[in-house]
Amino acid sequence: MKNQNEGFTRRHFLTASGAGVLAAGLGHSELLAAAALAPVRQGYQTNMWGMPTYYLLRSGQLEKHGVKYEEFAVPSGNVTMQQMVARQVDMGTYAGPSFIIGNARGGLVAIAVIEQVGKSIRIMARKDLNLTKVEQLRGRKVANQTGSSIGNIFVDTIAPSHGLKKGDFEEVRMNVNDMVAAMSAKTVDAMVNTEPYNALAEADGIATTIMNYWDVDKLPVFMAATPDFVEKHPDTVVAYLKSWLAVASDFKQNPKKVSDVIYGFYTSKGYKMSQETFSKALATIDVNPGFPSDLRSYMQTQAEILLKEKKIPAIPDWSKALRPDFMERARR
Repeated sequence: MKNQNEGFTRRHFLTASGAGVLAAGLGHSELLAAAALAPVRQGYQTNMWGMPTYYLLRSGQLEKHGVKYEEFAVPSGNVTMQQMVARQVDMGTYAGPSFIIGNARGGLVAIAVIEQVGKSIRIMARKDLNLTKVEQLRGRKVANQTGSSIGNIFVDTIAPSHGLKKGDFEEVRMNVNDMVAAMSAKTVDAMVNTEPYNALAEADGIATTIMNYWDVDKLPVFMAATPDFVEKHPDTVVAYLKSWLAVASDFKQNPKKVSDVIYGFYTSKGYKMSQETFSKALATIDVNPGFPSDLRSYMQTQAEILLKEKKIPAIPDWSKALRPDFMERARR
């Protein structure tokens, strides 16, 4: 399997030229407003969670709304979060636990929930081991992307709820894109992974599912931004979110178009999978940009877990960390 990081060492820069904005049908005043928008350094993970963002970048919607961008692709969202804390990236996607840690370390703010991905996360075991319960991972080697949201949820919530404390299993630190190969080589017994890698492992007869995350955590994935960016460029944030609202309609009304674009990404990186396998993986991602009404209570629960585990020093100030006002403006 080809390394997914290959090809992402360079930075891609696309601009929305004046001619392009005119072609989108904008008038003179709108053109001036578009010209004043700041470029966005966009981070995203190359697992299935990041593919809605990948589609956004390929959809042409940012150009239509006058937003320039530079893209930074990495294996998982916690890496994007670290880049944002270091102010190397302006925006990026990741789940609640990573966002809370990013807020604690760098004051990051959430401008929208882009998707829910709980169905895309599975704990899987090697098929030859015939494991069916989380409890059976005792004494086993479990591949886990340590520091990621799904990794934290497994270690802090799921494993303890099944009677497994730290030390009862061997956590093997590994990027999600390397786990299927490790399972195939039998260097690990199980993995905590996301799509499309779960579907690939299942289709190739390498692994079977113990459980997915949906019943434990629906896993809202945030689009987060640095506080510097939202303070200096609020109009850019609004235009950016308008692009997301346009893209969301494609996921609902033209799913084949979306699927073809994202499928092309994975096949171009050397992954071998059928359209049927890929479609199953993509169907686990529910794209619906917005700000759910129960979000604050969900995040409070996640923060309390992280505080108990001493991964953050304090509960975030939600009035500063969660910024629904930008999405409200984008919907007008």
